[in-house]
Amino acid sequence: MSSPTDAELVLRAREGDADAFRGLVDRYQQRIFWVARGMLGNDEDARDAAQEAFIRVHRHLDRFDLGMRFYTWLYQIVVNLSIDQIRRRKKRQGVSLDVVGDVAGSPQDHGEGIQQQELRTRVQSVLDELPPKYKAVMVLSDLEGISAKQIADMTGTTHATVRWRHHRARKLFREAWEKKFGKESHVL
Repeated sequence: MSSPTDAELVLRAREGDADAFRGLVDRYQQRIFWVARGMLGNDEDARDAAQEAFIRVHRHLDRFDLGMRFYTWLYQIVVNLSIDQIRRRKKRQGVSLDVVGDVAGSPQDHGEGIQQQELRTRVQSVLDELPPKYKAVMVLSDLEGISAKQIADMTGTTHATVRWRHHRARKLFREAWEKKFGKESHVL
C-alpha cells in the first residue's frame, strides 16, 4: 500500500485527524529543520523556527490551497520565520559570528577534521553577514539544492528575481569572504 499524498493528509488533518497531521510533520520535519539551520546557524533557533512553522501550518491548514505543493508552502513559512528571526537578532545584538556547526545541512561528522570545521564556521559567519533575502536564496539553492523555480514559489517572487538574487548573493558572499579572509581562500 502506498503512502498517502500530502493533499490526502491535509484533507484528513482538516477533519481533525491528528495522525494525518503527524504524518506531515514526520515527512517534513528534518527537511525544514535543515533549511532553518542553514539560515539561522544553530540548532536551537532552527528547532524553534521549525516548531513554529508547524504550529502556523496547523493553525492555518484550512487556508492551504490544495493546488499548491505542501512542502513549498511549509518551506515558505519556515524561511519567512527564519528571516524574521535574523532581523530581530540583528536589531538586538548585531551579527552573531560565534556559530560553530554544519552549514551544509547534515549532522556533523565526529571524525571531521579541524580544518573542515573551521571552513564551515567561516562560511556560516559570512552567510550571517548577508541581507536576509540573499541569505535565504543562497541557503535554499546552494545548501538545500532547491531549484530557482521552487524558491520563487516559496518566496512569492518571480523566477528571474530569484536568479538575480542568487547571482547577487554569491557576489556579496564572495566580496565579504575576500574582505574577511583574503582573496587566496575562495569558497565560491
